[in-house]
Amino acid sequence: MKVAIVHDYLNQYGGAERVVEVLHELFPDAPIYTSIYIPNNMPESFKNMHIETSFMQKFPFLNKHFKKYLLFYPKAIKTFNLKEYDLVISSSSAFAKGVITGRNTCHICYCYTPARFIWEYDNYVNKENFDKITSKILPFIIGKLKYWDLKTVSSVSYFIAISENIKNKIKKYYKREAEVIYPPVEVSKFEISNNTEDYFLIVSRLNAYKNIDLVVKAFNKLQLKLKIIGSGPYRKALENIKESKNIEFLGRVEDKELIKIYSKCRAFIFPGEEDFGISPLEAQASGRPVIAYAKGGALETIMEGTTGLFFRENSVDSLIEVINKFIRIENKFDQKVIRKNALRFDKRNFKIKLKKFIIQKYDDYVKNINNY
Repeated sequence: MKVAIVHDYLNQYGGAERVVEVLHELFPDAPIYTSIYIPNNMPESFKNMHIETSFMQKFPFLNKHFKKYLLFYPKAIKTFNLKEYDLVISSSSAFAKGVITGRNTCHICYCYTPARFIWEYDNYVNKENFDKITSKILPFIIGKLKYWDLKTVSSVSYFIAISENIKNKIKKYYKREAEVIYPPVEVSKFEISNNTEDYFLIVSRLNAYKNIDLVVKAFNKLQLKLKIIGSGPYRKALENIKESKNIEFLGRVEDKELIKIYSKCRAFIFPGEEDFGISPLEAQASGRPVIAYAKGGALETIMEGTTGLFFRENSVDSLIEVINKFIRIENKFDQKVIRKNALRFDKRNFKIKLKKFIIQKYDDYVKNINNY
């Protein structure tokens, strides 16, 4: 069986790229096709992969301005002609599922979300600081991308969704069914600490839509200690909101240090509406409770009152109210119970479920082709 893996872009490391790592473990001989690849932004593991890039790899300033090349990504993915492959697995939140495959190719799409900037345009744009020209041109561009996105749906043989939340969106926007297989969390990598320290924690890409500004504003008022780990284009804007030294931006940290910081925080803060969310599960793998916005994937990974608490309004006051509630009851949270919840999403379970699904659906597809 000849297998290929397709991913939107390899320019930053997050939950989607961890899935690519696991796909590579399952299919080590499969090449990985992607629009752009910036090795310096990726872990060492990617240097051992056979990665094929598109014409976009030669574009200038990719690291800083990759978003400005929005219209080129569909064209970049279409340049990969994968008709000779028996199985193509696309790892997609936007473009990878649009790859060209053959009639006899089984195409399985592991879908993180139907493209947020297409299908949830208003919410996405509200958080981005676009200039006037971009704001006028963008609706026209998004209209073209929406047409392209819908057109590519028919090339996918089977969809996998990262959560029930995304399964519902695939049904709503693409009119297709999907199997839910939660993304992998390396629970064994994290540890419980006997001592917690006096700080709350965020670990995230610092993008506008992540809603981290809400937390910074809340902690300006609370004057409690907050550590923010991560980098991204919105960092400077967040630092400008910060009013005192109780909020600390740590940037990127090494894995060993990150594991310690997770295990010693009072609670982890997860303020955005995410499709799934790996970091709250890493916090739970460390035995730490999570305070999260009650929307999206968090509703599937956090058990209210047992592994964390939810704030239900997207407001500073609502978050402050729940943090104060947490402070009153924080001694009631059991670290071992919290970690046990994270084990449901362990990487080993992901690999078993994903491999079983792929083999079963590939066999079904081949039978259907032979009977046609």
